[in-house]
Formats: sequence, structure tokens, C-alpha cells
Amino acid sequence: MQPSVKGIISKIKSFPSMPATGAKMLRMLEDPETTVDEIEDVLRHDPGLTGNVLKLANSAYFGIPSKVASTRQAVLLLGLKKLIQLVIASCVNAAMDKPVPGYNMAPGNLWRHSIAVSIAAQALVKDKKDIEVEDVFTPALLHDIGKLILGHFVTEEQEAIEKIVNTGVPYVLAENIVLGTDHAEVGAQILTQWSFPRDVVDAVRWHHDPGFPERAGAAIDIVYLANLLCQTDGAGNEDETYCADLSPAVIERLGLDISQFEDIKTKVAEWVDELSEALTFN
Repeated sequence: MQPSVKGIISKIKSFPSMPATGAKMLRMLEDPETTVDEIEDVLRHDPGLTGNVLKLANSAYFGIPSKVASTRQAVLLLGLKKLIQLVIASCVNAAMDKPVPGYNMAPGNLWRHSIAVSIAAQALVKDKKDIEVEDVFTPALLHDIGKLILGHFVTEEQEAIEKIVNTGVPYVLAENIVLGTDHAEVGAQILTQWSFPRDVVDAVRWHHDPGFPERAGAAIDIVYLANLLCQTDGAGNEDETYCADLSPAVIERLGLDISQFEDIKTKVAEWVDELSEALTFN
């Protein structure tokens, strides 16, 4: 075992737990029998979170014409599954809104990128009847959470990683060569520790390598593709080389038309500020 792996495992074990309300909501998400009354009962004990939910429901992103004044109304207008996932998003905001050393991310940059990927993922599945929008929102939002732990180790080994990257090796593979793991694997371990559903964990684990699992689920393909569409050059500018990295197998599996992608990138640019503001809490 590489020395860095022991340190990384230790950091994963000591990573803060999912807030209690979020953990409860996560269990409810898995239970098809969850009722509006149960959601209201959980949120009733967390006024701050209730305020966040209503802020989200009233944001322009969701386009609800009348003011949403209660949790029950939010559930009726947004749907139970979407509301629970937005509660989970509000629970992880504080952790993901921080600077990320090693990846050159200032405070808020990781969160903004994560939101952009979630918007792109939802746009990719909007017209697909076999994939629900709610099934891709959470893994898209959390796909890079492993960077919160790995950033410190990347900083320490930056020179060695960059040396490998300069030979043409993808950054995530260079991470694995030098550190013995990568941010996708670390992210999957965090979400496993938080008891997230297996499909969410898998989408985070394989979002850079959708061809690896024997049966690549649609969520893995969507998060992989959405992440590529939202890549930057490291200085915050859009990376126009993303098309060269697109997997033809993923495009074929999803039955997507590549001509849609520029429209999706435009949609992300239009909505990322609005959703970033709605998903950022005090």
C-alpha cells in the first residue's frame, strides 16, 4: 500500500457525517411509502432547513408562478423526490462551498461546477422517458466531493502528478498512479459512508470511466457526459476540446444527438448563477 493511501483512508473515516436531517431524508428517499406528513415532521424540527427549502422552491430556476409558502405546497409543486434531494443538497452545501487546494479552486468554485454539472445532467435527460431527472441530480451534484479530501494530497504530490499529465495521461489516472487512488474513488467512499444508494455511489465512482463497470447504468453515463460538457481549462474558462474526449459508446447507449450539446452548454451558462444562488445558504 502506498503511504498516501493510509492517510487518505484516515481522512475519509474522519470526514464529517451527513447532517442528521439529511440522513433522515436520504432514508426517506429510499422508501416509496414516504409521505408529505413525514417530510413536514422532519423539517419542522429544523427551521433553518425549512427556510432553505422554501428559498429553493421560490427560485426562478423552478419557475413556479405563485409564491410557495409551506413545505407541503413545495412537495405538491416540486414532487416528493425532488424536494428530498434539494434538502440533501442544502445539507452538503457548507462542506462543498470551501476552497479546494491542489485543484486550484477558490471558495465556491467546486460548488458552482457541481451545480453546473447537475444542470447539464438534467438537461441531457429532459426528453428521455426512461431516465428521471431526479435520478441524476444528486450524483451530478456530488460527483467531485472526493476532491475535498484528496486536494491536500494532490498539493503534496503536485509536481509528480503534473509530470505524468504532461506525457498525455488524463489527470484522474495520474492521481491514481501517484496517490494509489483518485477523487472519484474517494468520493464514492464518502457517499458509501453516508449510506447513499448504490446507483448514486456508482455514478460518482465511475464518472471519469463509464466503460469500466460491466453494466454501466444510465446515471454513470449522464454524469460522465455532463461533467465533460462543464469542463474548464483550470482558469475558469470553458474548455473547447471536450468533444475530442466524448465516448462514442456513451453517446450510442444514451441515444443522444451531439448537436444538442452546445444548446445544453448555453442552458447551463444561463441557469448556473440562479441555481448557485438558490443552493447557497447562510
